[in-house]
Amino acid sequence: MRIVSLLPSATEIVFALGLGDQLAGVSFECDFPAAAREVPVVSGTVLPTDGSFTAQQIDAAVTARLRAGESIYTLDDARIRAIDPDLILAQDLCRVCAVPSGAVEEALAVIGCHARVLSLDPGRLDEVIECIGSVGAATGTETRAELLMADLRGRLNAVAARVRGRRRPRVLALEWPDPPFNAGHWVPDMVEAAGGAPVLASGGEPSVRISWEQIAAEAVDVTVFMPCGFDLDGAVSQAGSFLGRPEAAGLGRVYAVDANACFSRPGPRVVEGVELLGAILHPDGPGVVPTSLARQLSP
Repeated sequence: MRIVSLLPSATEIVFALGLGDQLAGVSFECDFPAAAREVPVVSGTVLPTDGSFTAQQIDAAVTARLRAGESIYTLDDARIRAIDPDLILAQDLCRVCAVPSGAVEEALAVIGCHARVLSLDPGRLDEVIECIGSVGAATGTETRAELLMADLRGRLNAVAARVRGRRRPRVLALEWPDPPFNAGHWVPDMVEAAGGAPVLASGGEPSVRISWEQIAAEAVDVTVFMPCGFDLDGAVSQAGSFLGRPEAAGLGRVYAVDANACFSRPGPRVVEGVELLGAILHPDGPGVVPTSLARQLSP
């Protein structure tokens, strides 16, 4: 089977199911595991990727293109035609996250490719895990998928046992700094699974723009800064755009985290994100905060 993945999370699932040798094309963002970087890139972006844009400039550029009905992603039609894939993994959840599956199907019709397009659109934490089963069913790896899902759910149960009975700190999961956005979809579920109470967010609801006035009106114990599309170093760098604001005094303990690894991409590593949150929210517990994934920015 020839597989094309237009999602970093789907690429992680493909490798986790032992199908890396069948992956023939990926998006420019697919960087985990390391072997994914060796696969031909078939999807790019019109936005700068060199870090030259501020958070505000990125938001403005994305907003302008979406309002104009234009995508921020590109497809390499010639390369996809040459691959002639059997299965393309895409999404319809967010036009900012990847090429929508509808646009993929339109492109396939133009280039004369008849691949099956599987759209992975989880809204809740358990649905993220269920996506593994969907890919397993589409690739004939159902048994591997079931074992992987069982392992991930077992790890979540272990976190639940560690935080059971503890006070639940109020947690602001901040997905973007300027303008501020909350982290929605599966992230509030992750906060609850780690023994916290989400602030200004509900599980299954999309990420939305919020105001600093709204944030200042809430009692926040812990702020977890997880800017979509950034690793830990990028999150630390972007945090400077809000830590100097007067409202920052009410953000409680502030942590920057590797959003790409543990939060933004709905793949197997979100369970590692729950484990990370458990250690951050309950520092007196048995968990340890890995310095490779999180950094405390304020006490």
